[in-house]
Amino acid sequence: MNLPILPTISTTFIVLSAILVAIGWYFIAQKKIETHKKFMLSAAVAAVIFFTIYASRTVFIGNTSFGGPDNIKIFYTIFLIFHITLATVGAIMGIYTIYLGLKNRLDRHRKFGPVTSIIWFFTAITGVAVYLLLYVFYHGGETTSMIKAILGH
Repeated sequence: MNLPILPTISTTFIVLSAILVAIGWYFIAQKKIETHKKFMLSAAVAAVIFFTIYASRTVFIGNTSFGGPDNIKIFYTIFLIFHITLATVGAIMGIYTIYLGLKNRLDRHRKFGPVTSIIWFFTAITGVAVYLLLYVFYHGGETTSMIKAILGH
């Protein structure tokens, strides 16, 4: 199996981010606040690395279209839109939740944190599913960079 390197690396970082969030949950349940903080900030760094790789690839190399059967393409598209929505909401909530924690607004942090984490877990799971559908179960379709698409090449 010949897997594309950048999508494989970026997907690994989003999974790592979710694992670090889960470990952070464990430590806050143990009342180990500083360890919780380190794991959650590490999860955020992993998410930023994912996003940097993903955004760079999107601009310079492009996104891969679905290469599977036409009869399931609509289901893939709906699933992809769901994933993108989750990722966007999760990222915004993640930034806000981190902000609340760092500013010691712990009453709101405690309310937002669990919801944000659950959204992030689903983002990671659906992201892996998108990766599997694009590169493992089916061969990816065409890839065109945003720059080429804009310039008409």
